[in-house]
Amino acid sequence: MNWSVLTIAAIMIIPGNVAPVYPGSGENKIQYQVQSRLEAGEKPNKLIHEKSPYLLQHAFNPIDWYPWGKEPFSLAEREDKPIFLSIGYSTCHWCHVMADESFESDEVAALLNQHFVSIKVDREERPDVDQMYMTATQAMTGGGGWPMSVFLLPDGSPFYAGTYFPPESAYNRPGFKELLTAINRAWIEKRDDVERAAGQLVATLEKAAGYSSELLNEDVIAQGYAILEKNYDAEQGGFGASPKFPRPVVLSFLFDYYAATGESKAKQMALYTLDKMAAGGMNDQLGGGFHRYSVDNHWFVPHFEKMLYDQVQLANSYLDAYQITGDESYSEAAQQIFAYLLRDMRDPGGGFYSAEDADSENPYAPGEHGEGGFYLWTQEEIVRELGDEAAKIFNYSYGVMEHGNVEQDPAAEFTGRNILQRRHDADQSSAALGLDKDLVTQSIDSSKAKLLKTRELRTRPHLDDKVITGWNGQAIGALARGSMVLQDPQLLEAAVQTASFAKRHLYDDEAQILHRRYRNGEAGLPGQLQDYAYMVAGLLDLYQASHDQKWLKWAFELMQKQMELFWNEEGGYFFDSLDDPTLKVRMRAEYDGAEPAGNSVAALNLLRLGQLLNNPKWLEQNRRLIESFSDTINRYPPALPLMLTAWQRLGTKPTQVVIAGTRDGQDTRALLEVVQKNFDPARLVLLADGGENQSYLAEKLAFLQSVKPINGVAAAYVCTDFICKIPVTDPQSLQQQLAGDKTR
Repeated sequence: MNWSVLTIAAIMIIPGNVAPVYPGSGENKIQYQVQSRLEAGEKPNKLIHEKSPYLLQHAFNPIDWYPWGKEPFSLAEREDKPIFLSIGYSTCHWCHVMADESFESDEVAALLNQHFVSIKVDREERPDVDQMYMTATQAMTGGGGWPMSVFLLPDGSPFYAGTYFPPESAYNRPGFKELLTAINRAWIEKRDDVERAAGQLVATLEKAAGYSSELLNEDVIAQGYAILEKNYDAEQGGFGASPKFPRPVVLSFLFDYYAATGESKAKQMALYTLDKMAAGGMNDQLGGGFHRYSVDNHWFVPHFEKMLYDQVQLANSYLDAYQITGDESYSEAAQQIFAYLLRDMRDPGGGFYSAEDADSENPYAPGEHGEGGFYLWTQEEIVRELGDEAAKIFNYSYGVMEHGNVEQDPAAEFTGRNILQRRHDADQSSAALGLDKDLVTQSIDSSKAKLLKTRELRTRPHLDDKVITGWNGQAIGALARGSMVLQDPQLLEAAVQTASFAKRHLYDDEAQILHRRYRNGEAGLPGQLQDYAYMVAGLLDLYQASHDQKWLKWAFELMQKQMELFWNEEGGYFFDSLDDPTLKVRMRAEYDGAEPAGNSVAALNLLRLGQLLNNPKWLEQNRRLIESFSDTINRYPPALPLMLTAWQRLGTKPTQVVIAGTRDGQDTRALLEVVQKNFDPARLVLLADGGENQSYLAEKLAFLQSVKPINGVAAAYVCTDFICKIPVTDPQSLQQQLAGDKTR
């Protein structure tokens, strides 16, 4: 269907396509602002009772906003009005541009309040709402992004959509006031066309939510690798041109492909990409953590937003790289991510917050806000803080220039200031400056600590302090893996605290269901597939690190509930959302993007749980799940790299390492350390400690009843499909068996 020639578009005189708008940033100190405005006597709208920082940012707009729910749909039906749906999130730059330009405007508010029922949605709280209407927006315009602006029939059917609209016509976009007037006219004069367009679009959405009956191509995994290899940027790392997003799911696939096939180029592409990202401005060189994406092709100028889901996935990527290479630079990158999360993104109870903004106050012009202000430096300040000699080393190493180091700056956002990137390593700096390498390294470490301390005195970017269940599940998994790979018990303690926080605040024990969000002491909103799948994955990693059966049992309970709530038996896959009468279509994601598709993570979970608990039914459901996406995978395999990984693992015999010994014994820890430092992403590691943990698993896996220490010394059993080699008791022999196992 050609949406650009709809009758409604014709009477509006607007373009049919809207270019993608990418996420950005917002404001600061939401709770303080809300309280101050209430005390000043300002009248809020219905969003004032919400917990979402994004909705609270709009609680004093003159628009009669409603949160998502039955009430606005009933009102639209009674008053025979179309619905204006605005979707965004609190750290979204263009969301706040549109808010400042239009949603604070009395003139715009008058149009919306008279002719529409207006709904505001935080996409991070309601990914199901966002997903359905994003699919509709992409179908109508060929692009998508936030803010998302969608017009609906009173029953929720979309009939027109776009992203950011300026207040007056500009940038080849209609002005928002003009758009509202035109849609109101269409609603009155062209209702049949509007309803016909809505019906056709809903039919398109229903078709998109269907499943495939094709068979997967036999060489689909190799095809996926070949496409990635073709799109690889050999000079700068990453895939494709600017803007460049990290997309850790691709790196995970490449490392897994390397482990399964021995293809060294897969490993090198992933490692080089990680190298370039770590050295670039997209990496916060002082405080750790990665910004959302790079606007250029060489990871230098970032969009400065920081998202929890990026941090935990990239931590896993750097842990993989460290396991494969033993190169300390990768362990340092992972450690810096963890340091950032534990320092700046953690709720006192143990959960992790969602995001930090891209926009922040300019420390050189207080009161002025802009992209990345918190992270930028003048050369003059660095010299003043460090002194001439230390600044000389630091500025050469990090590419700091007197007049700023951003050459392409069309919006003049970075004039006279510097984005820190590791332009020269210690060897290069010492050679160029004629200094001892150790002196250079020590100077840089000292300078980074001093500048970080100085930066902490600046006004921080806005923090979205809601705790999202699924993203915290990812954090649990990354911390647990970090504790194993880095041999850091503090990371395991943090993972346990986060899992305990989730169990305490985000889980209803009686109903055995997850909530989506926690903020200011209150949990709310129903958990979606992503929350269950991500949490199960994190708990499985935590079990592998702690060998505490309670986390495996909870993962099992959540998977059972996930099957009950989301499984589509006819299609053989999971719906992404709960059955909700306010949504026209239950969708399923067919792309592993910044956030992996729920079904992709679920496929890996079914595989691991099916093997751990000897559940053939779940293994078969995993096969059905992957095959239900065969049309997407056959057409473009890199769309679902994690599902390709699950398919690859399903086709090989599972491997296990069982350590039989006391949990805290030094001999047990020595054997576990060998296993944990070896890269094999498909391997399961079990502890047979002779206690409840062993007896629980032995009920499912009979072979565990026979594994024991040898002559009182901890023993390692390396197994393939639960058939084990001769047990060994010393770390060197275990290392040899694992090395031989990799060449099978």
